Amino acid sequence: MRLIIFVLIAYIFHMTFGVDPNNFKKCEQSSFCRRCRKIAPGNSKFALVPGSMNTYSNAITVDLINKDTQHLYVVKLEALVNNSYRLIIDEKTPLRPRYKVTHALVAEPQPENINIEKEDQNEVVLTSGHNKAVIVADPFRIDFYENNVLAVSANAKGLMNFEHLRKKSFNPDENVVENADDVSETNEKAPVATPQEDDPGAWEENFNSHHDSKPYGPEAVALDFSFPEAEALFGIPEHADSFILKSTSGTEPYRLYNLDVFEYLIDSKMALYGSVPVLYAHGTQCTAGVLWLNAAETWVDINTAERNVVSSIVSFVSGSRNADPQSAHFMSETGIIDTFIMLGPSPMDAFKQYASLTGTAPLPQMFALAYHQCRWNYNDAADVESVVTKFDEFDIPMDAMWLDIEYTDGKKYFTWNSYKFPEPLEMIKNLTDLGRHLVIIIDPHIKRDNNYFFHKNCTDEGYYVKTKEGKDYEGWCWPGAASYPDFFRKDVRDYYAKQYLLENFRTTTGDVMLWNDMNEPSVFNGPEVTMPKDLLHENDWEHRNLHNLYGHMHIMATFEGLLNRDPKQRPFILTRSHYAGSQRFAAIWTGDNLADWGHLQHSIKMCLSEAVAGFSFCGADVGGFFGNPTPELFGRWYQTGAFLPFFRSHSHIDTARREPWLYPEATRLVIRDAIRKRYSYLPLWYTMFYEHELNGGPVIRPLLAHYPKDTNSFTVDNQFLLQNRLMVRPVMEQGAIKVSVYFPAIDDKKTSDLWYDADDYQKYDQAGSQTIPVNEYKIPVYQRGGTIVPKKERIRRAATLMKNDPYTLIVALDRDGKAEGTLYLDDEKTFDYRQGKSIYINYKFDGRKLFNEFINRPKYVSKSWIERVVIAGLTKKPKSATIVVDGLTQELEVQPKEHAYVVRKPGVAINKDFEIKLNF
Repeated sequence: MRLIIFVLIAYIFHMTFGVDPNNFKKCEQSSFCRRCRKIAPGNSKFALVPGSMNTYSNAITVDLINKDTQHLYVVKLEALVNNSYRLIIDEKTPLRPRYKVTHALVAEPQPENINIEKEDQNEVVLTSGHNKAVIVADPFRIDFYENNVLAVSANAKGLMNFEHLRKKSFNPDENVVENADDVSETNEKAPVATPQEDDPGAWEENFNSHHDSKPYGPEAVALDFSFPEAEALFGIPEHADSFILKSTSGTEPYRLYNLDVFEYLIDSKMALYGSVPVLYAHGTQCTAGVLWLNAAETWVDINTAERNVVSSIVSFVSGSRNADPQSAHFMSETGIIDTFIMLGPSPMDAFKQYASLTGTAPLPQMFALAYHQCRWNYNDAADVESVVTKFDEFDIPMDAMWLDIEYTDGKKYFTWNSYKFPEPLEMIKNLTDLGRHLVIIIDPHIKRDNNYFFHKNCTDEGYYVKTKEGKDYEGWCWPGAASYPDFFRKDVRDYYAKQYLLENFRTTTGDVMLWNDMNEPSVFNGPEVTMPKDLLHENDWEHRNLHNLYGHMHIMATFEGLLNRDPKQRPFILTRSHYAGSQRFAAIWTGDNLADWGHLQHSIKMCLSEAVAGFSFCGADVGGFFGNPTPELFGRWYQTGAFLPFFRSHSHIDTARREPWLYPEATRLVIRDAIRKRYSYLPLWYTMFYEHELNGGPVIRPLLAHYPKDTNSFTVDNQFLLQNRLMVRPVMEQGAIKVSVYFPAIDDKKTSDLWYDADDYQKYDQAGSQTIPVNEYKIPVYQRGGTIVPKKERIRRAATLMKNDPYTLIVALDRDGKAEGTLYLDDEKTFDYRQGKSIYINYKFDGRKLFNEFINRPKYVSKSWIERVVIAGLTKKPKSATIVVDGLTQELEVQPKEHAYVVRKPGVAINKDFEIKLNF
C-alpha cells in the first residue's frame, strides 16, 4: 500500500509542477542512439556483392555486405505506382526473424514495372515511368531521380548502420564478446569485433531506477537521406516545435517514442504521444518524402547546413544549385530498414502519395466536426444536464458532451458509477433527443480486481502483455494496479471489440462514441512512464520492437467494436497515441497542453505537422488542459480552435470550471461568436473531409502546399490554409490590436492571388506581409479569389439539427472574374454514402453566370436549398439577376453588402440543375 501511495503521489506531484525532462531519455542515454550518432560520415562499410542481383517485374534484390564484419544482408528495391519506391534491407540469414511493421499500411502497395538500363560492378540503373533509381555498389548508395532531378539520395553520407543479431558469450580471459555464430555459412573468416560490443549499453541498460535486460543485444538500424533540392524539411510528428524542422547539430535529435508527457515543453524535440515517421523535403524545384516504417524507439537527426565532401559530391552529380544538401538520419533501436521514397514532385503530390500508403481518415459524422464540451470530470448526471441546459440558455451551439474516467465504477471500464450516473440510458436519451451525442473514455489499463469481469477474463484467457518470465505484466495507472491487453493478438482485439456490443455494454447506445486515452501506453511506475521494453507480446515479440504501434492496435480494436455494434453508423474515436495509419480509425489532439499563449501558438504548428502526416482530424484542448486561462486567452483560443478540424474544450480536474457562461459577458459573447462561426462553415468542413477521404489531400495545409515557389512562405506556421479556399491567421498574441498576415506569392514575380476578408469581403491583392487591425471579435480569415465556399447561416443548438437548412454560396472571384468550388452532402451519419447515396456538386462562375455541375448525380434526397449567393470581386454592380430552373426563368433581387453583392432567395433545391445570370 505504501508503494501505491508513493507512486500516485509522485505522479500527481509531477503533474502539478510540469514535465521534468530528466525523467525522459536523451540520445546519449539511449545506447543505440549513441552508437548510431558516433558513426562518421563519408566512410560507409556497406557494399553490394557482385553477381548477386536478381531481377523481377517490379523489383530487384541484391546482396549487401558489411566489409568490416563480412555479415550479409539483402536489399530489395521495389518500384510502386504514384512516383514511389520501397527499399527494404534485412539480414540474409538472421539468428531469428527481425520485426516487420504490420497494420500501418492501408493495403499492399501497388507495383510499377521496372526496366534495367545498366548493370555492372559499379552501379545498377533501373527506371520506372519517368523515374530512375541509381544503385551505387561501393560504397552503397541509392540516388532517386524524378524527371532527371535528383530528389533523394539514401546513404549518401554513409551513416547506414545495421547491427546484426548475435549470440552473447563472454571470453573470461579477454572480457570481450565473441561472435562465432553470427557469420554466414559462406564466410570462413574469423569474426571481427564491432563497436557495439564495446558499448556498455549493448546487452543491458539502466535508466534511472529501471533495468532493461536486452536479451538479444545490439540490433539497431539506421540510414541517412539527403535532399539536394530541399530548402526546408518538415514532418515526423509529434513534437511541440516549429513546423519546419530545426537542425539538430549540437543538440538532441527529434525523438519518436510514444510517451505520456504532461505539461510538455514547447520548442522542444522531446517525444510526445504519437510517432509518425514520415518526413518531407521541399524546395522550389520539387518536394519529396520518406516514410521510415519502423515502430521501435527512433531518433532523427536533421542537418540543414552541413558542408562536407560527400554532400558536395552529391550536389555536383545531381547538378543541384544547392551545394549544401539538407539531410535526415533515421536511427531505430531494432527492426529492419523498410522505407518508402515518395518523389512528388509537388507538395500535394507527396502528401497524396503518403496517403495512398497509409490511408485517409474516413468521412466523420457531422456532429464530430462541430463543437465538443469536455472536462475531467463532469460530476454526475445532474451536472451533465445542467451544462447542456446552460448551452441552450445562452444560445451557444454544442454537439457532444464528454465524460472522463470518473464516470466509471472505480476506474473499471465498461462500467458506470451507479451513484453518480444511476440511469445512463436516460441521460443518453436526453442528449440524443436534443440532437447531441455522448462521448466516454475507455483506456487500455485494466484494473486488477478479481471481481471485475474484464480483468478476470483477461487473466483466465492469458490476454495480458507478459513479462519476460511469462507472467502477466502489472503496472500502475489511474486504477492503481493494472494490466494491459495484448492488442497485437487478434483474439484479444476480438474480445475487446465484443465489449462494445449493446448486449454486453447495455448502459450505452449506438450513438455513444469513444475516447481512447493513456494508450502510449502510460504506466506511472514504468521507465519513462511507459512499458518496459523487455515485455513480451504475441509470438514473443519484445515490446521494444513495436512500442509505437500499441495505441494504434488499441484504436483498431475500438473501431472494430463500434463497427460491429452498428455496421451502418460511422464510428467516432479520439486517440492520444498514434502511428502511421492511425488516421484510418481515429481523430487526435495535442495532449496535455497548458493555458498559456505559447501552447496556443503551438497548436497550429503541431496540427499542421500532423496534417501532412495523414492526420487532418487534429485539434488541441481549447483553453489548455492545465491551468486557468485568462478571459482574453480563452476567447482567442476558441477563435483559433474554431478553425482547426477537431474542436473541443477540455481541462484538468484541478482547474477552475470554465464553461463559457462562467466568464465575463464580454468573453462569453466572443466565445459564442467563435462557435457560431464554426457552425456556419460546417458545410465546408464536411466537404473537405469527404474530399480528403477521396484523394488524400490534407484538410488543413501549410502555405507551401499551394505556394511552393514562395520561399518566404516555407517557415510560416502561425497561419494555415483550409484546402486552398480559406487562409486563417489566428490572433495568438496577448493584447494584440494588430497582427501581421503573410499573403503568399504564386510565382517568381511576386504575383499574389486575390484574397477577400471573410467578414466584409475587402480585397487584398499584394503579396507579402501586411499589418491587419484586430479587435476582440476579429481574427483574420480570407477566402481565396477563384473559389466558392458553401455555408449555412441558420445556426441551431446542434449541427445534427441543421441537416435540412438552406445553403449560402460565397463566390470569390479571381483576376479573370471566375470562381469554382464544391459542395458535398449526405445523411451525415451512415456509410450509405459509399453506396452512392450522396450529392456532390461543383459550382462555377464564369464571369457572368453561376451554375452547377453534378459530379455524381443525386442519389440522396435532401430538403435543403440555396438561400442566397454572395459574390465578391465584381467590377460592376449588377442591375438584377435571373435564375433558370427546369426551363423556367425567374427574376432575382441583387443587393450590395459591404464589398460584395448578394443575390437574394434563389430558392432552388440543392439537387436541381440551375443557372443564375447577372444582368449589368
